[in-house]
Amino acid sequence: MNYIDSYLLFLRTEKKLGDATIESYRLDLEGFVCFIDKEITKVSRDDIVNYISYLRERMGVRSINRHISSLKGFYNYLLDEGYVIISPLEEISVLKVPKSLPKYLSINEVDKLLDFPLVTAFDYRNKAMMEVMYATGLRVSELVKLEYSNVDLHNSIIRVTGKGKKTRIVPIGETASYYLNLYILEYRNKLLGKNNYNELFLNNHGKPISRQGFNFILENIRVSSGIEKEITPHVLRHSFATHLLEGGADLRSIQEMLGHENISTTNIYTEVVDDVLRENYDMYHPRAREE
Repeated sequence: MNYIDSYLLFLRTEKKLGDATIESYRLDLEGFVCFIDKEITKVSRDDIVNYISYLRERMGVRSINRHISSLKGFYNYLLDEGYVIISPLEEISVLKVPKSLPKYLSINEVDKLLDFPLVTAFDYRNKAMMEVMYATGLRVSELVKLEYSNVDLHNSIIRVTGKGKKTRIVPIGETASYYLNLYILEYRNKLLGKNNYNELFLNNHGKPISRQGFNFILENIRVSSGIEKEITPHVLRHSFATHLLEGGADLRSIQEMLGHENISTTNIYTEVVDDVLRENYDMYHPRAREE
């Protein structure tokens, strides 16, 4: 265990890693030591392969890859310090992560989700938030940080600060603009009270709503709507992008609206739409299936 202690001290003092990250490394390495039951410096490539097979029976690919990454860093350290001559992970690669397509709602499901009764100021706030989320594809972190001054209802656009503090302009449609304007004119000041916050969406204390608060609201609306599938803020974001692409929007435009740095990230939605087209073809074309 002295090797592990020495490595963790290296991560803390030289790499300046935080306590949570170091604890994660410690658990990964101690689990490995318990499995192999031999001297750390005498571990072979076969031992690593057996360990990965053991992990395959107990966890998903991403978790296994984290363990592999932990071991690679550890043995690279032992190699640099002269404790081993060669790393047993030298020819070991991370596992290929199965590609999973984004989950999204159908247009009918979106309509069902957004059709809830408007009675209180909180209902109108929720309606504005939900309409903006679906109309713009914002991340929930971007939505809760959206400031009043960054909304231009005259031109139906909002200025969003995304990852890396990069800003982008995103258009909003007539429905979202209508409910956003209604919320701002009639209800925001009532929620704000004597507070002085620039954030657009406020909680029942007149303070900026949190990510957790939005998630709680979304879940309540989902349950009330009778939709059984899981709906997260990212599902709304995926729905926004998928429905735009289905309607014929340009992929580059969707990339800009989503704030993706790389077009390959946005390109995943083309596969979603391809699947939808295939399903529609198989369902409705008279000769899609052999008689």
